Amino acid sequence: MIEIQDIFNQYGDEYRKNHKLPLHILKTMIAIESCRTAELGGHVVFTIPQELNYITLTNQTEMYSILFNAVSETLLELSRDKKYLGAEIGFMSILHTWGQNLMNHPHIHCVVPSGGLTFDGTRWINSKNDFFIPVKVLSRKFRGKFLFYLKKAYYSNALKYSTGIEELTEKHIFQSFIGKLYKKEWVVYCKAPFGSSEHVLEYLGRYSHRVAISNHRIVNLENGYVTFKWRDYKDHNKEKFMTLTVAEFMRRFFMHVLPRKFVKIRHYGILSNRNRSTKLRKCKELTDAVQSKSENSDVKLSAAELLLKLTGIDINICSCCGKGKMITKDKLDRQNYSPPGETSKIA
Repeated sequence: MIEIQDIFNQYGDEYRKNHKLPLHILKTMIAIESCRTAELGGHVVFTIPQELNYITLTNQTEMYSILFNAVSETLLELSRDKKYLGAEIGFMSILHTWGQNLMNHPHIHCVVPSGGLTFDGTRWINSKNDFFIPVKVLSRKFRGKFLFYLKKAYYSNALKYSTGIEELTEKHIFQSFIGKLYKKEWVVYCKAPFGSSEHVLEYLGRYSHRVAISNHRIVNLENGYVTFKWRDYKDHNKEKFMTLTVAEFMRRFFMHVLPRKFVKIRHYGILSNRNRSTKLRKCKELTDAVQSKSENSDVKLSAAELLLKLTGIDINICSCCGKGKMITKDKLDRQNYSPPGETSKIA
């Protein structure tokens, strides 16, 4: 089976010579070439219209941040409305940027528990069987939120304009562009709640750390061309084959490497970091959920102990003999440290 790693190992050097790549893209290439690439892989999906793709590619950090803000505020605000749920919810959001053909297709997947905590924190309210917010309501709220933040970014001069979208610097053209987006129906997909915790884990395994294309879709690599399978959703979900030059394949792949330090998985509401030890714990009590041992214990694990517990790797074992224990005797004073071969600053 041909893997993504095979493509990069054969053509990576040539691609680097012909393209000036930023550091985070180079790091991604090196990671793919030097490591095995794993095949990785209720539920709401928010998608922005394709008219926004060029702006998004030129302004990834700004536009992906707007996407996260619009999605989170849409779900949090509508869930607080008594017409739909009247409670405080929590959810996890996962950013994906690709479509089946590897072109730009930004969208966010959300995993939302089927209910929420009352505002006074005394009761758990279950959502309706067919989910708690109608898709059309979600779509229009999301559209309004996104375009509000996009206009804010535009008028604060936070956006950049590349070839093909320079005309948007003219305010009357931008306003017309926004007007057309307001008239367009935005796509929000909503799926029924998961049947069990096993289904949630299976979903997370497929989506949380997925890459733009998995190895099983690559069918051929020959003479500088890559052929892969893809599904054409506009043509009744038919499976098709696409052949690209290696350079074009890599270009499309690198479109989906996120900006440096950008967080692609985020938690909100009762699942956010500041609420996990308070509101989330209260939700578990109200729903008779099983509390984990770590939640019922005040014992704090060190980084080494936590790594050993999660992975079975003991970083305290001596890397030379494999038996002795590594013990920290003293911390290195960076101010007085000199690399080998250089004169020490200590008098």
